[in-house]
Amino acid sequence: MTVKLRPHHLNCLLTYVGKGYSPAFTANYDVIAGRLGAGEDILIVDGPDDICAPLLLEQAPHCLNDSVIERDRLAAADVSDLLGQPIEVGLVLALDTSTLARVRAAFSSGSVRRACEGCEWSELCTAIAAGGYAEARL
Repeated sequence: MTVKLRPHHLNCLLTYVGKGYSPAFTANYDVIAGRLGAGEDILIVDGPDDICAPLLLEQAPHCLNDSVIERDRLAAADVSDLLGQPIEVGLVLALDTSTLARVRAAFSSGSVRRACEGCEWSELCTAIAAGGYAEARL
């Protein structure tokens, strides 16, 4: 099995600590973090992904907004540069400990955070990274 992720969620999963938009959202995210922690691969998708699923039941899910699509574009570009491979729809990515450490180091330094500008979670994510990701569920 693979976990379907949109590109900007490659950043978000680094600092996930059990907080989110709703109880259904966090329960779903806990399952996804567990799957990734158990070694499942990531399949890069366009648009709403496995993390977005509970939000799609809302009347106007923000997952469909142009601003979120722009976050995906920026995150894909930044992570592509970091990993030296295109982050594009259909890519299957193994999030092994080495790759996770590289992406976390880049996130902490700010080099893969253009997609985070203006995000309501940015301050929390900065604090999680500054704490060495000790509270992160992944």
